[in-house]
Amino acid sequence: MAKTLKIEKTNAARLLDRAKIEYALIPYTVDEDNLAATHVAEELGEDIATVFKTLILRGDRTGHFVCVIPGDKEVDLKAAARVSGNKKCDLIPMKELLPTTGYIRGGCSPIGMKKPFPTFIHTTALDHPYIYISAGVRGLQIKIAPADLIAFVGAKVECVVVSEEEKPLLEA
Repeated sequence: MAKTLKIEKTNAARLLDRAKIEYALIPYTVDEDNLAATHVAEELGEDIATVFKTLILRGDRTGHFVCVIPGDKEVDLKAAARVSGNKKCDLIPMKELLPTTGYIRGGCSPIGMKKPFPTFIHTTALDHPYIYISAGVRGLQIKIAPADLIAFVGAKVECVVVSEEEKPLLEA
């Protein structure tokens, strides 16, 4: 008889349950040396365009905010600052991630942070019937309809990634 894998519900999953939002918890094998979303997509056997990462930024005017972007993209700091009402912004230092959000690198979810922050989800999320986001721990993803996630966290849909045309300028 096959053994059933018992998946522990995370705080993010319990919050979705309480809100009666449909989702699925999808486990994957963690590689501590490679926490990149591209690795998560490979482990899930999914297109990287559907695996989103959660980044925490701090603006010069509004303080902390969240960007949820496709796993293979980079956040456009100028666009993120503009949509969040800041003149400039930057990613928070890694040592501030846990005290600020309650989550660690590779397990940061836009759902269930210590306090709610303004959240911006990249426009391409709406191109898919579902996307994957961290469930709040390494090794577990939430598969969710983008519209449900957007409504639940009160996110704004914005273009906050570096476009392919801009990449060479950044690397120069």
